[in-house]
Amino acid sequence: MDQEAQPSPYGKHQAPARYEPGDGCLTTLIRIPVRIVVLVLVLPVRMVWDVLVAGGRAADRILLRPLGRALGQAFAWLYGSVLTPLGHALLWLAAAVFVRPWVGLWRYVVVPVVRYGVVVPLVWLYEAVLTPLGHGFAWLHRTLLAPAGRGIATALGWVLTALFVWPVVGVWRYILTPLALAATWLVANLIVLPLAWVYRQLLTPLGHGIVWLGELLARGVAAVGIVLWAAVVRLVVTLLVAPVAWVYRRILAPVGREILAALAMAWRIAGFISRAVGRALAWLAWTLVGAPAAWAYRTVCTPVGHFVRDQVWAPARRAALEAGRAARGALRTARETVRQARRDAWRALVGERRVAEPRELDGSAARRLGSEHHATTDPSAAPASEISPLTAQAVKRG
Repeated sequence: MDQEAQPSPYGKHQAPARYEPGDGCLTTLIRIPVRIVVLVLVLPVRMVWDVLVAGGRAADRILLRPLGRALGQAFAWLYGSVLTPLGHALLWLAAAVFVRPWVGLWRYVVVPVVRYGVVVPLVWLYEAVLTPLGHGFAWLHRTLLAPAGRGIATALGWVLTALFVWPVVGVWRYILTPLALAATWLVANLIVLPLAWVYRQLLTPLGHGIVWLGELLARGVAAVGIVLWAAVVRLVVTLLVAPVAWVYRRILAPVGREILAALAMAWRIAGFISRAVGRALAWLAWTLVGAPAAWAYRTVCTPVGHFVRDQVWAPARRAALEAGRAARGALRTARETVRQARRDAWRALVGERRVAEPRELDGSAARRLGSEHHATTDPSAAPASEISPLTAQAVKRG
């Protein structure tokens, strides 16, 4: 309610916060020639750019992608068929040449030599020689050397105390301490007390006066400096900042905005013109080259290709297949003939191969099936069981 009650300084029609004043007639008259000039300068650049973009897309679609796929397949084949077996072979060769000899040398030469040539003798020497010797030295130290050492140390300590400690203590207690007390009393009464009185009665008031005078001088200098700084700032703002700001606001900013707007509009218009030129060139290329080539392919090449495929290639292929089948049959017949002749020659040289007589698995003499006399039993042998050994074993397991 208070805001609505306050009167507006501009009346009822107040300008919005982001109000920009309209362009004058001079700006409008200059804008159209500038945009025409910029369009003339930008059009070749835009056409070259469109040509480069179209060429790049065509190269990516026709050359780079198939080349990338071919390189990928070649690399996959090279990796799977050449590099992987080669790597396995090199790995095996490196293991056989470098790793396995050193492993064998370490396992079968170094470890046994160190274990049985160094470690075992050292352990025996430690356990059998050094340990008893160390125990003997310890007993000798505890029994003889330690008591003798304690007595010698006590006597030596008493002698050193009598020679060095007691004289020094006497000199410090009866000579140096009284001298130090007397010197301290003299210094305190003759030097310290006068200096303290001079500092308290003379130097402190003098220092306070000097500090007060320095503060007055500093305040005066600061006031003069503030006045001079304000004058310099006002002069710089009036003579330098204000003209530069006016030039930027009135000249540079409008010129920059117009140049950017002209460049943007010229780039869009040049794009339209470039696409129109591209469509015209594409239509001309299709009319002069593509359509005749398509007509020739559809009218001439396709019937000729079909005629060659149906009347020349298909009969030649069938004839080649029949010739291949006949050659394979002739080779098969020749191989069978050679094999039969080899078998006949071997039979003539060696004779027929004897066929072993069938008999029972257990070798029982009571049953001889398929013999020359066709006898099923032998009267001199004990009758064999009618159940085979394998059946009997199965019955026992069951």
